[in-house]
This record gives sequence, structure tokens and C-alpha cells, in this order.
Amino acid sequence: MGHGWEGVVLKLFRGKDFTCTVTGAEQVTERYRRVHFTDGGLLAAIGVHPTMWVRLWFDNAGKPHQRAYTLVDPEAETGTFSLEFALHDGCASDWSRKAQPGDTIEATVQGTGFEVPDPLPQRMLVIGDPASLPAINSLLAVAPKLPATIWFKTTHDGDHELPFRIDPERHELRTVPRPELVDTLKADLSELIGPDAYVWIACDTATTRALTAYVVKDLAVPKNRVKALGYWRAA
Repeated sequence: MGHGWEGVVLKLFRGKDFTCTVTGAEQVTERYRRVHFTDGGLLAAIGVHPTMWVRLWFDNAGKPHQRAYTLVDPEAETGTFSLEFALHDGCASDWSRKAQPGDTIEATVQGTGFEVPDPLPQRMLVIGDPASLPAINSLLAVAPKLPATIWFKTTHDGDHELPFRIDPERHELRTVPRPELVDTLKADLSELIGPDAYVWIACDTATTRALTAYVVKDLAVPKNRVKALGYWRAA
């Protein structure tokens, strides 16, 4: 399957392509699925770093469609990793539901990267949702002894059963219903923001933009202390 104009653009920006093979899958919750892969040489060529992500290419009614996913438990020595899919209507979720050992999928690596905040904050402030949970877990593993407060947007009861990798002694998890997230965050962040703040935001595009603008403009957190990425667009 060709990658269309998006693939051409990624090639211009030195995106590297790999073919990954499914080795198994498991249903974590009714709305969350984990698929395991061999990497086709990806990790040996690129290396491994926290919050590392790849673009997967799916067939969408005969047209190429790409979505980005954070690697879960990548192991360069064995050339393996997993991906976690927050299930909804769409070709990516449909593919993950049907994935069987031996299936292959094309992946492009371009744009991934991570910089440890310097100086380290006294506490990380992390905001996400089921789509960004793998990145949140990876982020918390960067500095496991660093305290963090995590606000997690929930839509369904099953979101409380997701595979959070939380250390109860250092990490505070605050689940917030979707309609209340922005108002709750504005109230909470105004109390917790300090001079060395580091804020990480990864929700849908509209929520991410609203919260980023609030943190940078209203709370005056320097842009280099805010990492924000819209993971998906609300329909």
C-alpha cells in the first residue's frame, strides 16, 4: 500500500519506514486493546527513548491513513514492542480488533524525540486521556522517583481499569470526567504551578490547545517548560 502525499512529506523529512509483524494481542478492557509486534529492525536502527512513537499506516477504504502510537515496553535486544489502542470507530481500531499473529503493518519513524526537563521540577504535572496513556506511563518511568500529579480524562467506567503504571507513593492520579476537565485543570493548576514547573499535556487537539494557552499565558509558565501535543481530533 502506498502512503500517499503524507508519505512523500515524511520522506522529505527523512522518515524511515519499517515493516512490523504481529505476534499476539490481548483485550485489556472492553475499550482498550494491546497488540504485540516484532519491529522489523526499527529499534536497532533508531534506538529507544521515553515516549517514543511511530506512525502506523492503515487502509481506509482504499486510501492510506496514518496514526501515531507510543511504543510500550520496547526492547532493542529482542526487537519487540507493544502498542495500545483506545478503541472507537475507525480504521485503526478496526485493524487492532482483527490483528492476528503473522499480520504485518508498515510503520514510519519521523519526529519522535524526548528531552528530560532541565532543571528537573519538584513535581511533574501531567494531563492526558486513554489515547495518551502509553506516553504517560513512559514519561513517569523516565524519573521514577520524581513526584507527579496526573489528571486523566475519563469518558467510560472502564477507563478506571486501564493499565496505569503508577507508584502510589510518588504519583497522584486524579481522574476527571471529560466535560469537567478544562475547568478542573484551571482551578488545580493555578494552585500547583511553581517556579520550576514542568507541564506535559496530551489530550484531544481542542483540549490541548485550551490548556496550553492557559498555562503559558495565564500562569506564565515558560514555553520550554511545557510539552503539549494534540493526540486526536474530536468529531
